[in-house]
Amino acid sequence: MQREQALAIVREFVKNENLVRHMLAVEAAMRFYARKLGEDEELWAVTGLLHDYDWEIHPTLDEHPQAGIALLRERGVSEVILRGILSHAEHTGVPRITTMEKALFACDEITGLITAAALVRPSRSLDDLKVKSVKKKWKDKAFAAGVNRDEVAQGAEEFGIELWEHIGNVIEAMRPIGTDLGLETLSQ
Repeated sequence: MQREQALAIVREFVKNENLVRHMLAVEAAMRFYARKLGEDEELWAVTGLLHDYDWEIHPTLDEHPQAGIALLRERGVSEVILRGILSHAEHTGVPRITTMEKALFACDEITGLITAAALVRPSRSLDDLKVKSVKKKWKDKAFAAGVNRDEVAQGAEEFGIELWEHIGNVIEAMRPIGTDLGLETLSQ
């Protein structure tokens, strides 16, 4: 599946722009890691882009993401992507086996914390966001309370990368699309 087709599915089913931005951030992080690891960038990116496409139509853990898989299958999404989407959610019981599946789990939750950390900066930008700023926010459990820090740490561990290096990588991955994420871009 091509990115344009995946984005059309996202736009068809997701009306909340913040959720779209989350999926764009995960897509960027997945593309970054695919490039870094010599993997298929489009496959990884599309998996990241589609992973939460059904959250608004199936907003419970009883249904998301498993209930959305049939529609994606009908639209011709590959089984590799579908398995990746299923494995990103602990409650599905689908184990993360491939590097791509582990990357998706590692990149999902952390994008929310990074976005929140950028939004509270005076610049409202990723351009000047440093890992140490995210580290400071990490310790404040009330900050971005919806971000499951245990899952973030578990994701980095399963993916085989040190947590703070991972956060630095995801910041770097998200920077080029900062404006698409609703964040400011600092003039150079």
